[in-house]
Amino acid sequence: MAEEVPQDLNYIPEVILKKRKNNEEWAIRRKLQLEQRVKKLKSDNFTIKKPEQFIREYRDKEMDLVQMKQRGKKRSRRAFATSDSNLLFVIRIGGKSDMHPVTRKLLYTLRLRKIFSGVFVKADARILEILQKVEPYVTYGYPNLKSIKDLIYKKGSGKIDKQRVPLTSNEVIEQALGQYGILCLEDLVTEIAYVGPHFKEVTSFLCPFTLTKPEKALQGKKKRFSDGGDSGNREDHINELVSKMN
Repeated sequence: MAEEVPQDLNYIPEVILKKRKNNEEWAIRRKLQLEQRVKKLKSDNFTIKKPEQFIREYRDKEMDLVQMKQRGKKRSRRAFATSDSNLLFVIRIGGKSDMHPVTRKLLYTLRLRKIFSGVFVKADARILEILQKVEPYVTYGYPNLKSIKDLIYKKGSGKIDKQRVPLTSNEVIEQALGQYGILCLEDLVTEIAYVGPHFKEVTSFLCPFTLTKPEKALQGKKKRFSDGGDSGNREDHINELVSKMN
């Protein structure tokens, strides 16, 4: 009986096998992505905007731009005439879908990217002009020494190597600001409170303060504080709001 001659196995190049494997993995990932997308579309949080809503939001943004330009033309310092302080603490209290991109850019200039974030600024002509333009979305005033200390000691953090670092020790401050003679928390507080020569370096080092939403302290009104609303200059009353949000 004749022996069967073994047949050669079909040879598949390794490159093709790897390509098949990659295609299969990609197909699995793609399937999972589609499933997650469908699940997100079906979730309760997803809402389809009506054309009327897009039109209303567009009109609100355009109106915000017009009003911002009108506020910018005033350029008045009368609201700041009652205080000798050059230090302001600014808190962002609003600004979402109804805000024009130009207004948002001005808020970003102040480093106020999130609602209920706050920063110390020097009340020079440039800052006052920006505050006037974004007035419906911010409130500000003259912080006292107690408010400055409470903010820095409780919620203070600095930026080192693009990382947010809590101010838990004087070593952090000395590492970042030692070259300016600022070696501890007290030095940092003093530099801010008296708007010292290295105020710009100190505020650039400090991250914006993340504040908590106060209960009943803000009514959601864009009117000025002096007219019974939330926004604009609170003068010394900013300290009451800071104590509720800190």
